[in-house]
Amino acid sequence: QVTLVESGGGLVQAGESLRLSCAASGSILSISRMSWYRQAPGKQRELVAAITRGDSTNYADSVKGRFTISRDNAKKTGYLQMNSLKSEDTAVYYCNADTIAFSGRSFGSWGQGIQVTVSS
Repeated sequence: QVTLVESGGGLVQAGESLRLSCAASGSILSISRMSWYRQAPGKQRELVAAITRGDSTNYADSVKGRFTISRDNAKKTGYLQMNSLKSEDTAVYYCNADTIAFSGRSFGSWGQGIQVTVSS
């Protein structure tokens, strides 16, 4: 069983910053890939950013240059630094992690989601 808990969301004005955190807990030997997705009202969930255990990253074109994904393997925590926020960044943000348990099994897990609202 793996649990992901997001924090750091909230209401900000356009141009401001937020930092989301995703803390993983449970039977985790290692975390291979951590990702952030978002879903705005009436839209499909989309990938925002992802980072591998080797710190390779990729970003959606809409956030390149504004968002930075990172991770702390010792803390089993991922982060999404969001700068220069725009109203179109308003969405529920979800953390996703591919983990390997001590048993050797692999799991894909989702957090419960956290609201980010950017007012213009």
